[in-house]
Amino acid sequence: MITRQEIMEASREFGLGANIIEKDYVLGWLLDGISKHAVIGRDWIFKGGTCLKKCYFETYRFSEDLDFTLRQESHLNEEFLMAAFREIVDDVYDGTGLEIPKEMIRFEIFENPRGKLSAEGRISYRGPMQQRGDMPRIKLDLTADEVVALPPVMREVQHSYSDKPGEGIFVQCYCFEEVFAEKIRALAERLRPGDLYDVINLYHHNDVSPDHVLLNNTLKQKCDFKGIALPSAKSLADKPERAELAAEWENMLAHQLPALPPYEQFWQELSEMFEWLYGTIRKAAVAPISSAGMEINTAVQMPAMSQAWHDRTTSPLHLIRFAAANHLCVNFQYQGTTRLIEPYSLRMTKEGNLLLYAVKHDAQEDRSYRVDRISGAQVSDIPFTPRYKIELTATGTISAPPVAQRSISHVPKSGFRTVSKRKTGFGPTYLVQCSYCGKKFERKQYSTRLNPHKDKNGYPCPGRTGYLVDTKC
Repeated sequence: MITRQEIMEASREFGLGANIIEKDYVLGWLLDGISKHAVIGRDWIFKGGTCLKKCYFETYRFSEDLDFTLRQESHLNEEFLMAAFREIVDDVYDGTGLEIPKEMIRFEIFENPRGKLSAEGRISYRGPMQQRGDMPRIKLDLTADEVVALPPVMREVQHSYSDKPGEGIFVQCYCFEEVFAEKIRALAERLRPGDLYDVINLYHHNDVSPDHVLLNNTLKQKCDFKGIALPSAKSLADKPERAELAAEWENMLAHQLPALPPYEQFWQELSEMFEWLYGTIRKAAVAPISSAGMEINTAVQMPAMSQAWHDRTTSPLHLIRFAAANHLCVNFQYQGTTRLIEPYSLRMTKEGNLLLYAVKHDAQEDRSYRVDRISGAQVSDIPFTPRYKIELTATGTISAPPVAQRSISHVPKSGFRTVSKRKTGFGPTYLVQCSYCGKKFERKQYSTRLNPHKDKNGYPCPGRTGYLVDTKC
C-alpha cells in the first residue's frame, strides 16, 4: 500500500480532496482483484463513468462507483457474490495491505424496472489515509440483462501510483463506441449532470475517432432495449428534468473535478454533438500548434502522467491538461506575471527544457512557456474554441510531434518513446524499500512488488512488497 504522503501529493497535483484520490487508488486495486478472479474475471464487463476515467481518459472526472454488465445471471446471487468478494479482498490485501473487512461487504439483490434481477454492492475500506470513524465505501452496480451490442475489449487500468504492478492492471470493458452510446442513452433517459459531462467530454476527444455506423447502430439498440426514441437536442431540451439538471450541476460534479466547467458551455454543445452524431456536420480537422524556430527533441514523447515529472518541475501540469480536455482557459503565474492562455501541447527542447505551447487568449497569439518557470495555475471558467489540435489530453502519451520524420525502434514500459536502441538513462529512477527487511532497491518503472531477495544479513527475506521512499532523475 502506498503512503499517506503519496495520496496528499496526488491531491495537490490533481486539485482534489485526498479522500477522492484515496478512493481512486482503491478502485484500481479492486479492479485488479475482480479481473483476476477465476470466475467473474471473464464474465463481468466494466462500463460507466469510472470505466471512462480508469480505462480510457486519464484527464477525466473522478467517478466513484463500479458498474458491470454480467454475462451470467446466476452471478446475481448474494451467496455467490459474498464468496467471490471474500476471495477478491484477500488477494487485494495480500498484494497491497489494503484493509477491506469481509464482515462489511454487503450485496442486495433486487428486481429492476424490467422485471429482471440486478444487484447493488457496498464495500468498505481503510486506505492509506487511515482515517478514523466510519470507513469510506465503494458502490457496485451489477446488471445481467443489458444489451451488449459489440464485443468487449481488454483495456489497461490507469493506476498512476507508485505500487502499480509491473505487468499492469487489465480489465474487460465496453469498447469505446459502446460506452459512448450507453452514455448518450443514459443522458436521454435520465438527464443527469454526470451523463451530460461525459457525452460532451467524449465528443471533445478528437484523438479518438469512433465508427459512426457502429456508434449509431449501437445507440439504436440501446434505445430500443429501453423503449425510448433516439434522442435529439430538442427532445432533451423539452424534458422536464432540464431545470433540475442545471440546478444539480455543481452538487453532483464539483467534488469530482479540479474545476467545474460552466453548465451553459456543455449544454450549448449538445446541438453540435447531435449534428455530428447523425452525420449532419463533420468535425473540422485542425493541425498541431507549430514549434517553428525551436529545436524540439523528437526522440522523447511525454509520459501520460504529469506526476512522472514531479522531480523536474513543481508546475501544476495536471490542472493544465484538465483545462485543455475541457476547452477551458488557464490563469497561470509565469515569471511574476499572470497570463490567461489556451493550452495545447507539451514538448521538450534539445536542451531538456519542457515547454508548454499555448495561445494567449486575449491577443490570440501563439506562445511557448518554460514549464519550470510556471509557479501556479488556476483553471478558469472561460471556454475557448480550439484553433489547434489539443495534444494534452491523455488517451496515452502526451504528443510531441517531430519536426523531422524519424523512425521509432521501440516503446519501453516506462512510457517514454526513444529512437535509440541504447540505454540513455533518461527518466526517473524509483527507490523502493522492502516493508519487511528495510533493504532498498532502485528501479526504472513504477512498481513496489519485489523479487525474491536476501535481507541485510544475507538471509532470505519473505517480503514481496515495499514502498516508494525516493525518486531521482
